[in-house]
Amino acid sequence: MEQTTTLNPIIGKGNIPLQFDDDGFLVNTEAWSRETARLIAEMDGLGKLSPDHWSVILYLREKHLEAGGLPVMSRICRIMHLGKHGVERLFGSCREAWRIAGLSNPGEEAKNYM
Repeated sequence: MEQTTTLNPIIGKGNIPLQFDDDGFLVNTEAWSRETARLIAEMDGLGKLSPDHWSVILYLREKHLEAGGLPVMSRICRIMHLGKHGVERLFGSCREAWRIAGLSNPGEEAKNYM
């Protein structure tokens, strides 16, 4: 059984405690808000989120909620004119972008892709 960690007293949207799985992904994705994204970025040492960060975060959330899968990161980079490795440059990794976007654990195969 996968363990979850609750950061107390850190509360997300809707007064829901933020819980992360063992891989650091948000378990209760309905608790995500822009403040949650800022908090995760700060905890991970990413610093202040720029407009480019927000474009990627919001695009990831939109596409994941539409299709239920992991969007192709190279396509995101191309659409947003970020250069070939723009997501990695901004976030350090695709996995970090996914975490900050407050999306649930995508599974082992997708994590290997990240």
